[in-house]
Amino acid sequence: MYKSKLFHYTYDDYDNGKNAETMLEEILSDPELPELDEIVIGNWGDAWEDSCQKLIDGIVENKEKFSRIKSLYVGDMDFESCEVSWIIQADYSKLWGAMPQLEKIVIKGSSDLTLGTVEHENLKHLEIICGGLPTDVFAAIQNAKLPSLQTLLLYIGIDDYGFDGDISTIKDLLAKSDFPNLTYLGLTDSEIQDDVAEVVFGSKYISQITTLDLSMGTLTDKGGQVLLEKLPEYPNIKALNLEYHFLSESMMEKLEDLSGVEVNVDDQQEADEYDGEVYYYPMLTE
Repeated sequence: MYKSKLFHYTYDDYDNGKNAETMLEEILSDPELPELDEIVIGNWGDAWEDSCQKLIDGIVENKEKFSRIKSLYVGDMDFESCEVSWIIQADYSKLWGAMPQLEKIVIKGSSDLTLGTVEHENLKHLEIICGGLPTDVFAAIQNAKLPSLQTLLLYIGIDDYGFDGDISTIKDLLAKSDFPNLTYLGLTDSEIQDDVAEVVFGSKYISQITTLDLSMGTLTDKGGQVLLEKLPEYPNIKALNLEYHFLSESMMEKLEDLSGVEVNVDDQQEADEYDGEVYYYPMLTE
């Protein structure tokens, strides 16, 4: 377990002049910093108006003070603090070289998010939580050199909140990326979840992963049938996460009865219907 500390501001803090710059100063002067393994950054006061670039740049400029940090979470805030689609992120291009010891990074929010050239020998966990992941971020991950990566968890989202790709974007990511040690593949929170369920079985990772995470999206019985037919061919997959879905009761039962795999089908959803049209919504968008 990491020794962790959360740094965050309330709206009152922001009203009193707190921002990303003052948060950086507080982190740098915190007497616990030399003992921390993990830093969690919540709302820097005005996450909906200004980016966290000063925080990221400050970590890079003071990299020796962060040399112990193995886990970094930037943007840990709920909708009451700031809607995920409003969070203004940063350019992480220089962070990879400044934190060679980093093992885990979680980024929440995709507005103005730039990963740059991602090359890192030790990173094991890459997670991006958002309402819509842009294709340029997909491309950066697709081209990343992450030989130690074990967990990749991406929220795909919808086009209204940043996802400007299609199923070919997912296909390219799976075909052209190179993560030889990947064991957890999460492609979640998508309105094309049935298609994602199908293309993932054509990827090189399907024979090496132990966990497949297709949760939080619009998975219906169409995608469920693909999983039902294909999963028995891959005994390496021991866990299947489908939490938050639009599967029928009968499909849920069939999937839960699969041998050798732990299946999570919690949080069944019902589609909305307006004027004869049926609508399915991923869990996280706004």
